[in-house]
Amino acid sequence: MRGFGLSVAMVLVLMAGQASAAGIDLSKPYGDKYGCINRNGQEVAADQMLLLTDKELITAASACTFTKTQAQADGSLVVTATCEAEGEEGQEPTNFTIKRSAKNTKKLTIADADGNVMGEVSRCK
Repeated sequence: MRGFGLSVAMVLVLMAGQASAAGIDLSKPYGDKYGCINRNGQEVAADQMLLLTDKELITAASACTFTKTQAQADGSLVVTATCEAEGEEGQEPTNFTIKRSAKNTKKLTIADADGNVMGEVSRCK
């Protein structure tokens, strides 16, 4: 009986490892072409850019700092953030979802609270 309990425990540990491996790892930045170029500071002006890190989402017109990140059962992340828009004062709370792209699992899709896709990003090299 003891061997059976140990086997069940091992299966649960392996399943937990697979679940976290399937999640989204933001330890390295993701971005579109201009987001990755600008990841160390504004190096190139761009009308459109997306840069995603473990702490923030930066676009050409706004910067959002994460206040809460929740992993979902499907492997996606729901992020609560405060955002500052260029040319505006104050911060606005917002939510968005980060998930694997349906077209290419190496890319991530970022969607706003209404489900509108903001764009796709790849891991920066």
